[in-house]
Amino acid sequence: MHSFKSVLILSSNSKRSLLSLFSTISSPTQPSNRTLGIDDLLSSTNLSKKQSIYISNRISRLKSLEKPQSVIYFLQKAGLSESHVKSVVRGSVQILFADIEKNLRPKIEYFQQLGIVGSDMGKFLSWSSVVLAYSLEKTLIPNIEFLKKVLYNDKNNNYLIQALIRCALLIRKYSDSRLARNVAFLESCGIVGSQLSMLMVRQPSLFIMKESKVRDYVSRAVDMGFSLKSKMFVHAIDSTFCLTNETIRRKLELVQSCGISKEEIMEMFRRSPALLRVSEVKLKFGIEFYLHTVKWPKSVVIQRPSCLMCSMEDRVVPRYKVFQMIMSKRLLGNKVKKLSFISMLPMTELSFLKFISRFGDDAEELLVAYKNAKFIVSKQES
Repeated sequence: MHSFKSVLILSSNSKRSLLSLFSTISSPTQPSNRTLGIDDLLSSTNLSKKQSIYISNRISRLKSLEKPQSVIYFLQKAGLSESHVKSVVRGSVQILFADIEKNLRPKIEYFQQLGIVGSDMGKFLSWSSVVLAYSLEKTLIPNIEFLKKVLYNDKNNNYLIQALIRCALLIRKYSDSRLARNVAFLESCGIVGSQLSMLMVRQPSLFIMKESKVRDYVSRAVDMGFSLKSKMFVHAIDSTFCLTNETIRRKLELVQSCGISKEEIMEMFRRSPALLRVSEVKLKFGIEFYLHTVKWPKSVVIQRPSCLMCSMEDRVVPRYKVFQMIMSKRLLGNKVKKLSFISMLPMTELSFLKFISRFGDDAEELLVAYKNAKFIVSKQES
């Protein structure tokens, strides 16, 4: 084996020096030809200079690649892909030198028992590999048991797995019991049971914020006119969580510029809070299409704001084309006045195609018009 002294003097390009170090050390026999090698790992992993120096110092003391190589192999056997392993190392380079039997295996097996396996394990650890540094008995198990109590009717830990993959820091140890305090506060606002579960799965990072920030989000929903007793209150928090006050203000002004009053806008958002997440372009196009092309009374848009969340290119415009043809050709005979465009929007794709098939000889023409309208609108959007 070559002397380490000749390769441990790191230049400004520490990564190149580190790879030089690895090239001078013979790698232990790998359990599989498909095992990711240390050199392959580091050549494509964006390590910082500090991380590279850390690895080189540790290897110089160990005088062997056996331990880090064994850790990599262990992670791959646990279901992590090469990209997942690289993300784990980039997030917590110390893992390469962890004790597999004492530290890694018990935690990995615990996660597997929860149902986090295969690609889910890779997603979970690559987002926050730091969880492998937490104490199993003092941090991971108590926090996960707490989460399992919060997540309502969670069969097979499906909600738990979704929440952890989205935000592994849910099981981080907080000195002020932040997670428990936020859960208690949200429950005091009437968000309990299945609603609390839904919010934790969709917005898990909300639960690990400072309580003052959580209170700000609740206050914002109240200021928008949502009642704590309303079933839509939790959806208001969910929909506004990732939006800045400036973005919300801009969307409100855009809708108002289409001739809808502020009070009417608030009614729309209270009926369908998720409308706040619709892009400004889609909002404007949708409102103008329904008011000026379909010629709905403004009251219909206000009472049914969910229509603004439908895909304009895949659903609304193509189906309106079919509606126009049915009406102009009087394909329903005397019953034509009983058909409304608004009743066609909620149909699933399969239901809508079955609806078209009812028109016998005219069905093919309607289907062609439907598909052509989809293609034309999609091309215009692109």
